Amino acid sequence: MKGTHIYQTRGIFEVCKNNEKFYKEVIQALSKFLTCDWGDTSLADKRLNDRAIKYGDDRIVAKYITSKGDIFIITEVGSTITTILFANEY
Repeated sequence: MKGTHIYQTRGIFEVCKNNEKFYKEVIQALSKFLTCDWGDTSLADKRLNDRAIKYGDDRIVAKYITSKGDIFIITEVGSTITTILFANEY
């Protein structure tokens, strides 16, 4: 995922700026995502993510559990944009 631009939703930003623990959890989740550790994603979706990395033919979606609820990190097909968002913002 070299050359990826990282974005976050306003919801993620607002909680991060007021909660250091959550901010660290988001950074940890992003670090995992960037090293192809798909966190709490289902096994089937982990396999799809691995395929997308190999062939570039599908989006990559990973789920991580945090102290403020589940977050998703998503990179769309063929995109250099990765977005961090809460599950309810998906």
